[in-house]
Amino acid sequence: MVKIWLDDERKSPSGFMHFHSVNEVIDFISTSGYTAFYLDLDHDLGEYASDGGDAIKLIYWLIENGYNENPIYKFKFNIHTMNPVGREDMKAMIERYF
Repeated sequence: MVKIWLDDERKSPSGFMHFHSVNEVIDFISTSGYTAFYLDLDHDLGEYASDGGDAIKLIYWLIENGYNENPIYKFKFNIHTMNPVGREDMKAMIERYF
């Protein structure tokens, strides 16, 4: 399982691949050949939000592209954002679709 850290400011923990924008993660998921992902997500991506939006847009993209329904793909999530509204919105999407 590849570990992805999506955050514009905080450093990634050891063993994680660090991405700053939603589009970077989308590009990686769609081209890497991996099928199991641990996504550790911030919500607000600051200046990187111009490259795909805030992290909830990644969850929307996964759903819109059927990753949540394809049994080949496995996802685990952690949300490390300090934004309480963003956290609840992301959590609700994950609980509903994954």
